[in-house]
Amino acid sequence: MSDEVVLYSSPMSRGRVVHWMLEEAGAPYRYEMVDLETRAHKDPAYLAVNPMGKVPAIVHRGVVVTECGAICAHIADAFPAARLAPPVGSPERGAYYRWIFFGATCVEPAVIDRMLARPEVSRPSALSYGSYEDAVATLEAALRPGPFLLGQHFTAADVYVGSQVGFGLMVKALEPRPVFQAYLARVQERPAYKRFMEKNDQLLAKMKKAG
Repeated sequence: MSDEVVLYSSPMSRGRVVHWMLEEAGAPYRYEMVDLETRAHKDPAYLAVNPMGKVPAIVHRGVVVTECGAICAHIADAFPAARLAPPVGSPERGAYYRWIFFGATCVEPAVIDRMLARPEVSRPSALSYGSYEDAVATLEAALRPGPFLLGQHFTAADVYVGSQVGFGLMVKALEPRPVFQAYLARVQERPAYKRFMEKNDQLLAKMKKAG
């Protein structure tokens, strides 16, 4: 069975996270464009891959994986030579899982709610992240020691959380604290990030030309 990862995505979507992750992993992959403008994500052919009609999704070794955090974790384990995840059973593995899931359940929803100016709820405990202030303070405390979430070891958690920090700062839904700005600068200096950005720009240009 081929080890190629098939990535269904759009260059203007959360699929950018997975695209970067694939470059970090050095994984063989094929990019299948899903044009959100033409609603290709709702075509029956794509719904057969992901019934949610969302991108990104991957197919790897005959298995469909959706949700950015899950995809990043899968790729890290599938391509261990890149050392993007602590070994199973190591003390760092728990912290690694913690920050990936924190990114999914706290950072992203807090940033999106702030970006959309959603009204505050009367029961913050009902939200996955509690309050925006708590989520941001926890993220800052996690990143302050540096250089990465697990200290010196860059992992898939940094790809995932780093992407969210970048998005949050771009849309001004995450406070531009020095810790966040310095962390983002570090992860965006990585060669794999630069390769991803170059390829993403090419895909975006191709999509616009086709439209």
